[in-house]
Amino acid sequence: MGGLGAALADLVLPRTCAGCGVPGPALCRRCAALLGAPREATPRRLPPGMPPTVAAGAYAGPVRPAVAAFKEHGRAELVGPLGAALGRAVGVHAVLLPGRPVLLVPLPPTRAALRARGRDCVRELAAAAADDLRAAGVPAGCVRLLTRTGRVRDSAGLSVAQRRANLAGTFAVRPVRLPTGAVLVVVDDVVTSGATLTEAAAALAATRPDGDTPVLAAVVAATPRPGPRPVRAAPPGCFPDGSPRASRESR
Repeated sequence: MGGLGAALADLVLPRTCAGCGVPGPALCRRCAALLGAPREATPRRLPPGMPPTVAAGAYAGPVRPAVAAFKEHGRAELVGPLGAALGRAVGVHAVLLPGRPVLLVPLPPTRAALRARGRDCVRELAAAAADDLRAAGVPAGCVRLLTRTGRVRDSAGLSVAQRRANLAGTFAVRPVRLPTGAVLVVVDDVVTSGATLTEAAAALAATRPDGDTPVLAAVVAATPRPGPRPVRAAPPGCFPDGSPRASRESR
């Protein structure tokens, strides 16, 4: 009956890929492949103290609408493929620290985001990622260690230093007893400047002064760094800046 219901639902509301819009699963194979090659996330201006961060893919192309569909448009079925992508990113850390328990620490949402969406999207992704990691034999879990302590103003238009100052003291750490030798991995859906991850990691590290509990980070996608500006060929008789060659040579 469940399969019949899903088939009837597809007739009324055909499923499409949240990334490219083609009919089919929530995230088609081609779009999912864009989240299949984890890489280091390196913001253009790396914040001091940013934890080593792995992203499953770039926040560009079809990945952008897929993440937005999950967070902003209620497509909860994307928790599977996006959670699996996050699990692959966390798995890079697990491979480098074999045998140690890996605890995924989701960044808590702001009150405004929780009211608007009605759900904790990052926590859902973290739980799905931990499930995938355990299925692959990695001792992983999801733990709510972080809470938000106050209101933060909109960070749009702020520099990296201003973002960090804006976030200072934002996170508090719950007094939870951790397994011996645990590795903490702060997780989020997207990293842009790295300021939020850096502040969260600093809050966690401050409660582990012995340094025995590494604090790392992983995300579904990272905003790609802008590449060098392309050099355009100058018109005949002109320098690369477009000024006439004759006028500059006569100076």
